[in-house]
Amino acid sequence: MIGFIGIGIMGSRMAGRLLEAGHELVVYNRTKSKAEPLIEKGAVWADSPQEVGKQADIVFTMLANPQAIDAVAFAENGLLNGLKPGALWVDSSTISPSQSVKLADAAKEKNVRFLDAPVAGSTAPAEKGELIFFVGGEADALEEARPLLDIMGKEIHHKGPNGTGTSMKLVNNLMLGQSVAAFSEAVAFGESLGLDKEGIIKSLFAGPTAAPILHFKEKKIMNEDFENADFKINSIYKDMELASEEAYAHGFALPLSNLVKAFYGLCQQQGKGEYDFATIYDFLKKK
Repeated sequence: MIGFIGIGIMGSRMAGRLLEAGHELVVYNRTKSKAEPLIEKGAVWADSPQEVGKQADIVFTMLANPQAIDAVAFAENGLLNGLKPGALWVDSSTISPSQSVKLADAAKEKNVRFLDAPVAGSTAPAEKGELIFFVGGEADALEEARPLLDIMGKEIHHKGPNGTGTSMKLVNNLMLGQSVAAFSEAVAFGESLGLDKEGIIKSLFAGPTAAPILHFKEKKIMNEDFENADFKINSIYKDMELASEEAYAHGFALPLSNLVKAFYGLCQQQGKGEYDFATIYDFLKKK
């Protein structure tokens, strides 16, 4: 039996891939209604993270923030009080490397193995099983999880011991936040010069500077449809803040990233935290 905790935008699609592949699944989410589509397809509902741990041999967690993962892990009815000795816990949440190491140490005390395995990719890759996993942890634990990761993703990058998977995720999302902000500013600048938005984007995509993520954001920026989020302002701001905190702990400056992070923070202050992070285009464009 496989456990899955965190049935949000990403978790629901990842768990759905496992279910569609024929695996038995036991699920928990703070809001049960979000898990109903999976339950209707055969997933078993558990009343707490502890109950998931009692039933599953491998448990995946995909949670929104560091506070949520601590609550799931360490509460009285939490996952660590349910996992069986020898079980494998795979955490795909985006948290700090130091928190991943703390979770790994807590799991080890229970004779449970732990992988930090956050992902690159949003809703469409999650639906298609095309995520990229950045994994930190023991190689033998990864080999046990690999067949399931292969169902949900197209690539697995083993970065080293616990904490290195989440380290790579922060590096990835640091560049993600900067790329979308730079593209948004370029498009908005072109419009301020009297250029047509569709033509600007077409010309930018023909050149060498357009990263793949920008193609995913083309329709949102063209249609200015930001309320239907693939990846929220709240999420990119949180990830860039985690990177900033980790950089401070390691004596490393992030001058460009901290400036971009502040712009996402201003979007948040405008009440757009639940909007797609491409809404930074709307924030930057000339009104």
